[in-house]
Order: sequence, then C-alpha cells, then structure tokens
Amino acid sequence: MRRGNFQTGTVDYAAVGATHAADLMGYPPEGTVPAEASWRIGSGETRFRTSADQLLAWGAQKGAGLIVSDVRPASGPMYSGVGFDEEGNPVQASRLDEEQRFDADGTPYVSPGATVHLRGRVGGMRADAELRVISVTDEPRRVGFALGTVGGSVVSGEESFLIEWREDDEVWFTVRAFDRRVGLLYRLWRPLVKRRRRELFQGYLRAISPLYATGS
Repeated sequence: MRRGNFQTGTVDYAAVGATHAADLMGYPPEGTVPAEASWRIGSGETRFRTSADQLLAWGAQKGAGLIVSDVRPASGPMYSGVGFDEEGNPVQASRLDEEQRFDADGTPYVSPGATVHLRGRVGGMRADAELRVISVTDEPRRVGFALGTVGGSVVSGEESFLIEWREDDEVWFTVRAFDRRVGLLYRLWRPLVKRRRRELFQGYLRAISPLYATGS
C-alpha cells in the first residue's frame, strides 16, 4: 500500500480528508453539502488498470469539460504523511517516491501535494479555481486521489475519486465530495451547489465509463 497526503494548512477548509470518512453523508463537515455517487464501470483487471490510469491522468476532470492547466508537482523530495484506510481512519502513509509520469500532452499525472488549475463551465456557470492533491491511494485493487480547494472557487471543500477492483471482479468508480458555498450567487441560492455537483458527477462518469467511450 502506498498513500500520501499534503499538509492541512495549504487548503482553504479545515476538514481535510473528510471525503474518506465512512459517515460523510450523515455527518458532513459543518456548513457543507455532501455528495456521493458510485457506478459499476465494468469488470476485470484490464478495465481496472485502464480506468485507474485514465483517472490519474486527470481524465475525470477533462471529461467534465474542465480545462486542466498549470499542474505543479510538489517541490522537493516526495514525503510521507497521513493516509486513510477503507473506513476513513488515518494511517501512517509510506513514502511515495516513484518517478513522475506525464500524459501524451506532457501534463504531469496526479501526485501527492501537486497543485492544479481547473477552469471551464459547469451547468452553465463559470468554474475557475486552484486545487491541491491532498491524498493519493495506490493499491493493487484501489487507485484514487482527493482534491482540496486552495482558493478562487465559488465553493470551498474537497472531492475524492476512487477506482476499485472488487473481490467479485467488478470495477466501480466512486466520487465523494463536500462543498461550502463561497460565491455570492451560490450563497443566495443553495440549489445551485447541488446542481453544480450533479453536473460534475455526470461529467466524471462520462469520462471514466466505457459506456460513453464511443461518444468522447
């Protein structure tokens, strides 16, 4: 098992890692709106590895119509930090020190501590924010990461992405999130947060699920 996370002081919210908590939907961080969705995206090792690689290449974000830019891996040597087990309990992470990977366009893959700029439109609304990779999961049957807002977004919070190859051979894609309203319009109209989240989730699914491959 290899996991890592970034330090809590680099994001604009306090409940760092809360998307890993088993009781997120029942007990979200105060003042936030939680969300969770899981989809079966196939079965077998090939599907798992293909989807995991796509996820770590920012495929979910790109599939949601967001432009991924200014990806900056953490400076200096890779570090150890607090990770999370399957129940969301903090555990000591091992050192993440493998060589940085890049996609065909030269964009760095997801790595612990990296920052990324995302921009575009979600449900007709402008999206423009800097985020940080606050945790990475890299296990034989579980691959994923969590992003936390650093600043500039209309919401503040975290979202996590996980590809699982389960014991029954099925492969599942799970996204979890919690958001606190920051932008004026979002503060005035609460349903916008849920609408924004729904649009993002559907974009993530379109990107990762092979059911949509022919239309991407």
